[in-house]
Amino acid sequence: MSIEALARLAEERVDHRFKGLPPDADGLTVGELAAQRRDLFTGGFTTPVLALSAERLEHNLRLMETYAARHGLAFAPHGKTSMAPQLFQRQIERGAWGITLAVPHQVRVAVAFGVRRVFLANEVVDPAALRWVAARLAADPSFRLVTYVDSVRGVELMDAALAGSVRPVDVVVELAAGEGARTGVRTEAECAAVADAVAATRTLRLVGVAGYEGEVPRADPERVRAWLRRLVALAVDFDKAGRFGGVEEIVVSAGGSAWFDAVAEVFGEIPELSAPVLKLLRSGAYVSHDDGHYRRLTPFNRVPEEGALEPAFRLWTQVVSRPSAEQAFVNAGKRDAAYDLDLPLAQVVRRDGTELPATGIEVTGLSDQHAWLRTGPGADLEVGDWVGLGLSHPCTSFDKWALIPVAQADGTVVEYIRTFF
Repeated sequence: MSIEALARLAEERVDHRFKGLPPDADGLTVGELAAQRRDLFTGGFTTPVLALSAERLEHNLRLMETYAARHGLAFAPHGKTSMAPQLFQRQIERGAWGITLAVPHQVRVAVAFGVRRVFLANEVVDPAALRWVAARLAADPSFRLVTYVDSVRGVELMDAALAGSVRPVDVVVELAAGEGARTGVRTEAECAAVADAVAATRTLRLVGVAGYEGEVPRADPERVRAWLRRLVALAVDFDKAGRFGGVEEIVVSAGGSAWFDAVAEVFGEIPELSAPVLKLLRSGAYVSHDDGHYRRLTPFNRVPEEGALEPAFRLWTQVVSRPSAEQAFVNAGKRDAAYDLDLPLAQVVRRDGTELPATGIEVTGLSDQHAWLRTGPGADLEVGDWVGLGLSHPCTSFDKWALIPVAQADGTVVEYIRTFF
């Protein structure tokens, strides 16, 4: 990572671009504001404001570092979750091989902040993006990028765009998770045809196979493991056929945030191949975890002896209307909270410095700038109260906030995470 580029984030001026931050901080640099160590609740922050827990963030980073090492996995966490170079740095400091990304713009962000290894989990056929990749590879011999191929046509387009490039682009054949799944090659015979197309170019180099088990139809442990064994078998067959000739290592990659225990198990069965195998896990939502979708799906529910992730996000809102005993409204909505998988969860109510459980309070809907609350007979809620909401799906929480305060358990804000979406 580039220490200089990261340091420049602290020099950015606080102003109207960053919602939730104290209005009286306008004109300060982010670094100056962080040095003031303001209190999230009394330091002038305005609602709604999204905060990350400093302790839980660190716990999650440490836990997945330990998990990957314990299972002999290289780790390239998916950066599209946070698009936060400061978090990329922490992930790399915690042993990550590199960062996974989804589209070329995200790669440009990572490279601007000095990420040296990128796994691009998508087929790229945009000529302008491919020319940029070729230029980066030519300019920096230490930079490595691995990307998907999933069709002969895609290989042809990539080859045409990369004509004259100095270094070949490393590619992995993406095996689809089944019929009706998302991207990827559907059959092993088609995978071989794509590999043959790569071999016929000078601009691409086949270095492995990959896929995403989260797209397995009607996923359960048996189906997911069966698909992962298909992926491993494809790597073995390609190796026997000499398709990886001359590579320093063979890449076999999978792993979202719902089935990484199955990935660890099946990748542990990979036999010895003609070159060392880079068993690359790509789970990304762990960094903040959540209070909904991933809390239900996390593999740590199946293997509790390995630890547990902790939800690190809380969206602080304020009651702005209490029209009846059964209803209230807070000032955060679709612009502020993830809602694509689950509605936010009312967790706590703060009043006069006291925090109590949000008993009898339920979020029933979101407008653009309001959350609709149903309040039961035991709900103690008044206009002006702060309500802390838990969120579901980190990927659509980070993207709504450009500068996110990181608060310690006592409310002290110790830093700010800049995102680039």
